[in-house]
Amino acid sequence: MRRISRGAALTVVLALLAGIAGGWLGSGRFLPMHHAQSLHEMVHHELKLSPDQDRRLEALEQDFAVRRRAREAELRAANAQLAAAIQARHEYGPEVEAAVERFHVAMGALQLETVQLSRARINVRENAS
Repeated sequence: MRRISRGAALTVVLALLAGIAGGWLGSGRFLPMHHAQSLHEMVHHELKLSPDQDRRLEALEQDFAVRRRAREAELRAANAQLAAAIQARHEYGPEVEAAVERFHVAMGALQLETVQLSRARINVRENAS
């Protein structure tokens, strides 16, 4: 039976420690954490909106939040319909096609409303009262 030499064992241990240290350093643990600023934070805190602009923007965002929740509920319902259609037939049939279409319509509506909110934010900023 062969014995492992001390040099080989030391090399393996050092390589393991170097790998652990490299992984730890590479994960950014020693770097300061950078918080990515959300669009909401940027708009409300950095653009120096007037009180009227801030109120109008807040109203737009609250209205959008209600519509977004409704659209997300529709997406979940469409996804459940799709899962049920696939489970029932295990093939791409008319039921699956209808569920996919329902999902795409709901997703498109949510995307459109999100873009419209972004445009409304720009309008509020540009049209200072």
